[in-house]
Amino acid sequence: MRRACLVLAGALTVVSGCGLTSGSPMVDNVVPGSIGRGEPLKGADLTVTSKEFTEQLILGAIMGIAFEAAGADVLDRTGIQGSIGAREAVRSGDADAMYEYTGTAWITYQGNSEPIDDPRAQWEAVRDADFKNGLTWLEPSALNNTYALATNRANARKYGTKTLSDVAELAESDPGAVTLCVEGEFANRADGLPGMQKAYGMSVPAKNITQMDTGIIYTQAAKGSCAYGEVFTTDGRIKSMNLAVMEDDRKFFPNYNAAPEINSRTLKEWPAIAEILAPVTARLNNAVARELNAKVDVDGEDPHKVALDWMKAEGFVKEG
Repeated sequence: MRRACLVLAGALTVVSGCGLTSGSPMVDNVVPGSIGRGEPLKGADLTVTSKEFTEQLILGAIMGIAFEAAGADVLDRTGIQGSIGAREAVRSGDADAMYEYTGTAWITYQGNSEPIDDPRAQWEAVRDADFKNGLTWLEPSALNNTYALATNRANARKYGTKTLSDVAELAESDPGAVTLCVEGEFANRADGLPGMQKAYGMSVPAKNITQMDTGIIYTQAAKGSCAYGEVFTTDGRIKSMNLAVMEDDRKFFPNYNAAPEINSRTLKEWPAIAEILAPVTARLNNAVARELNAKVDVDGEDPHKVALDWMKAEGFVKEG
C-alpha cells in the first residue's frame, strides 16, 4: 500500500523523509500450515509494527510470520516506543497492521474515561469508533493484558489479601502495611493508580508509593521490598516468581484484549488478512501469553524465535 509520510512528535526517535528508518525484511523460511493456504497474500508488501515491550514484540512477530506464510513480503517495524507511535504508524499508512489492546484504544486514543465491563461490548465500541479513523479492528482474542497488583506468597499469607478490596481495607486498618511499587505511567493514568484508589476507596500515602521500571517491580515484589507491585496479567514473571495476583473484584481496570488493528485501505486491498489472522488470534489467551512472555523475560530467548516456534508448534505454519 502507499506509504504516507509520518511525523510523530516525541513518539518516534528517527523519521526520515517519508516513512520510518527502522525496520528490516522478515526472512523466515515458512510455508502455509493450517493458515495461508494458496498464498492469498502473494504480491503484497506489508509492514507490521508493535510497541516495544515483550508481549508486543512477540505478537508483532506472530502477525508477520502469518503474513509471510500466506505469501506476503513483510517488513518488520516492531518495537516502537510508547503507546501512540505504533498506532499512528498504522493509522497513517506507514505500517499496515499490529496487535493493539481494546482498553488502550478506548481510554488513551479515543478519550473515554469509563471502561466498558463486557469485553465484547468494549471491542465493539472501539471498532465502531475507530472506523472513521481509517482503522479496522478484527475479532479480538481472549488475551487480556490488564493491570493488577501482586504480592509474594509470604505477604499473601501474612495479610490474607486476595482482592483489591482486601488491600484497601488493609491500607485503612494498617496504613504502613501497604507499600506499592508502580511504573510512572501507571502512577498518573486515569485507568491506573489514581483511578484504582478512587474506585476502591483506597488511601495509600505518597511516601508508601515508589515509582520504578517495570522489570524491577516484579523482583521487588517477589523479595517483599514493596508489599504490592503493579503487574500485567499476562506477564510470565508472575508464575516464575510465584506471585499472588489480587482480584479486581470491582472490575475497575479496563479490558485490554489484544486484537488485530489493520489499516482499512490495506484490508480493502488484501481482504484475506482477516481470514489468515482469525485462527491465530482465537488461540491467544492469558495462559499462552504468560508462557511465551516467560520464554523471553525469564529464559532470555529472542521474541521472534519464540513467536516462530509457537506458530510451528500450533501447526499454523510449516518449515519451508
